[in-house]
Amino acid sequence: MENLPTEFSHEAPAVEPPKTRSSRLVWDVIETLLLALVLFLGINLITARIRVGGPSMQPTLYDGEYVLVNRLAYKWAKPRLGEVIVFRFPRNPRQEYVKRVIGTPGDEVYITNKKVFVNGQLLDEPYISEPPRDYGTWRVPEKSLFVLGDNRNVSSDSRDWEFVPLENVVGKALAVYWPPSAWTLIAHTNPLVSP
Repeated sequence: MENLPTEFSHEAPAVEPPKTRSSRLVWDVIETLLLALVLFLGINLITARIRVGGPSMQPTLYDGEYVLVNRLAYKWAKPRLGEVIVFRFPRNPRQEYVKRVIGTPGDEVYITNKKVFVNGQLLDEPYISEPPRDYGTWRVPEKSLFVLGDNRNVSSDSRDWEFVPLENVVGKALAVYWPPSAWTLIAHTNPLVSP
């Protein structure tokens, strides 16, 4: 049988003085707040959020929904046909709009007989609520976009106020995140029909 020590140490564990504990708590709170601030700033540099106002993007987006926007999507690429974007309204840059890209720089967009054409090609647009009732022809200038709402007959868009400067683009709409019952990824469908 092993010899067990007959004496036990009666030393009490070291207890931090109250001043040290409170300063450690203060430091932990400061670290947590700093981390939260860094995360908040990082998330806001990468993403934006927008509230959909009105029916102009139905059936893709509905009034009152909140949309998550990727701010970095167009830092190294340009918006493409069919993508849903968020931009600062050219007539009032404090307002942000959400619409679908229908024409990119140099494109000719025309609407006739309830159909939309880009550079002579008919668009296949399963995302619209109904075909447009108006008509017209637009040539998209350099560094600009032609945008339309998916609810063509109630949308204020490039048919009314012309083009969106590329510098006004905030980012690419990614997903509806509120209300929870509407959670969905936003489809960015290329509407060009092969000739």
